[in-house]
Amino acid sequence: IKIPQVLIASHIIPWSKADDKTEKTNPKNGLCLNSLHDKAFDKGLITITPDFKIKVSQKLFDIQKDNISEKWFGSINGNRIMLPDRFLPAKEYLEYHNTKIYENF
Repeated sequence: IKIPQVLIASHIIPWSKADDKTEKTNPKNGLCLNSLHDKAFDKGLITITPDFKIKVSQKLFDIQKDNISEKWFGSINGNRIMLPDRFLPAKEYLEYHNTKIYENF
């Protein structure tokens, strides 16, 4: 049985905004997310704070009010991410995502 790819190497600073020489290939500019959370992260509906906590935008709940949103997003809000053994996400990259990408209306 072939298992479909469900985990994605996500960029904290988007590829299109990252510095060619240092940020694009820096493993500290990455997170391992599932497909759903990767898309939400890219769209600014969730973020990771510099102290490695998940923050879910109120905008997501304003758009979609149902049990699925609560299960997949409400249940992770405020939780700390599992940290890798090597290459912790850089706090300055997380701060960039928090201030430039994340939308908390």
